[in-house]
Amino acid sequence: MAVERTTDPDRHPQVDRRTILRGTALAAGGVLLGGMMGISPAGQASAAAMPKVYTRADWQARAPRNKIDLVSKGPTHIVVHHTATGNVSDTSTQHAAALSRSIQRYHMDSNGWSDTGQQLTISRGGHIMEGRDLSLKAIRDGKHVVGAHTANHNSHTIGIENEGTYTSETPTQALMGSLVDTCAWLCLVYQMDPSEAIVGHRDYNATSCPGDQLYSMLPQLRKDVTSRMREQLSHLSRVAGTELTLEQLPTYPRVPQAERTVPFHHGPAVGDLDASP
Repeated sequence: MAVERTTDPDRHPQVDRRTILRGTALAAGGVLLGGMMGISPAGQASAAAMPKVYTRADWQARAPRNKIDLVSKGPTHIVVHHTATGNVSDTSTQHAAALSRSIQRYHMDSNGWSDTGQQLTISRGGHIMEGRDLSLKAIRDGKHVVGAHTANHNSHTIGIENEGTYTSETPTQALMGSLVDTCAWLCLVYQMDPSEAIVGHRDYNATSCPGDQLYSMLPQLRKDVTSRMREQLSHLSRVAGTELTLEQLPTYPRVPQAERTVPFHHGPAVGDLDASP
C-alpha cells in the first residue's frame, strides 16, 4: 500500500526524554516526580494520571511470537485509529476482551505479525485494553514498545485503536471519554503537547482511518486533553507544593494539514522503513 509521507528526521526530532524530565517543573525539587522512593519521573506521572487499563492477562492475550522491540525514547505522537469493525451495542468488559483477542488473532494469524499491532485499544463501552506485549510497562518507564499500526512511523508513534467504523457515525461518549483520559495520561508521561502530538492515521498514511467523523473530532479532542492535563497538573501542583504548567512542556512539529485520503478500511500499518512487525 502506498505511503503518504516518509520519515523526515527534521520533522520528528528525537528529543531525549530523560533530559526533558530533568529540566521541566515536573521534576520540581525532586519532591513529586523523581527522587521519591527511587521511582522514575515517568513512573510518577503515570501513576498520577493513569486511567483504568485492563492488562493483557485480563483479556487472556496469547504470548507474542517473537521478542518485542523496546526503545528507550518515548514516542513523539499519538496516532488515533478506528478498528473498521462494527459499531456494536455491547459495551461490556467481556466484549472488550473478546475484541482484543480477535484483533490479536487477526494480526498474528492473518498478518503474520509477532503480536497485536497497536499499544492500546478502547472499546465502544470505554474500556481501555493493553495491546502489544510490554506496552503498559514501557509507558510506566517512559519508554516505547515499537508497534505495527502506522507504516514507516511505528518507531516514534503510539497507536490507539478505537472500536468501530467512523466514516459516517461518531464514537460513543464512553469511548471518547476514555480516549481523552488515555491521551492526557500519555501526554503527561511522555511530556507531549496535545495540540501537536495527537494525530490521525491518515496524517501519515494514505487511508481513510480513523474515519471522517472521528477525524473531524480530533481538534476538540486536543482541547479536551489539554483541559484534562491542566486538571491533572493542578492536582500534582498541590502535592508538589509548586506550580506545574503545560507551557513548560516541549513543543513539537505542527499537526499535518491538507491530508490526502483513499478508501482503505484501516490503512497501511507496516512500511519499508519499519522493523519487522
